[in-house]
Amino acid sequence: MRLLLIRHGQTPSNVKRLLDTAEPGPALTPLGQEQAAALPGALADESIDALYASTLLRTQLTAAPLASRTGLEVRVREGIRELIAGDLEMRGDDEAVETYMTTAFAWSAGNTGLRMPGGESGAEALRRFDAVVEEAAATGAGTVAMVSHGAAIRMWTAARAENIDVHFASARPLLNTGVVILSGAPDAGWRVLHWEGRAVGGEDSGVEAGGPAGEAVEDTGTP
Repeated sequence: MRLLLIRHGQTPSNVKRLLDTAEPGPALTPLGQEQAAALPGALADESIDALYASTLLRTQLTAAPLASRTGLEVRVREGIRELIAGDLEMRGDDEAVETYMTTAFAWSAGNTGLRMPGGESGAEALRRFDAVVEEAAATGAGTVAMVSHGAAIRMWTAARAENIDVHFASARPLLNTGVVILSGAPDAGWRVLHWEGRAVGGEDSGVEAGGPAGEAVEDTGTP
């Protein structure tokens, strides 16, 4: 299966650099709307068979133009929502962001018993994301697009892809509407093919590195 993991478009909380992970969450900024509208063109060469979004509003708004272009129903699943910030919710200070991302990548490295302060554990976060990927694979779809969240995508990919590690994912914040493309299956494992428009190995692909709308908010990959 070809798996496209797409970060949502820009939100007001991205601009303010806030750890905003609660449901339903904010809508998109005008730039975020432009980024979402540009996704169908950026992914025109992909033959998408199934389309998923998380339970947070921003992913569903980002997926809507793709749904219109493909004619696919957006399957809304809680399992691919952002990593729950717990006690760090709506904080934007350096200490909170560092704790959030350090915890997320500790999960990727195997410390899945660690818990986000006041939030979920790595085992819980990986289990819920895995369940949606397994559901998608069971449909028999050749290419699946999932509109999710920056930290969740980076954490899950670093944990599950055999050809990248925590160092790779932590050094590459995923910008708004950035796309990570993987190939594989839940039982056979996953390999990252492209990360924000660049093949893992150095070649360029067709997706622009800053997100299909061009300018994207430069943040630390926070929700």
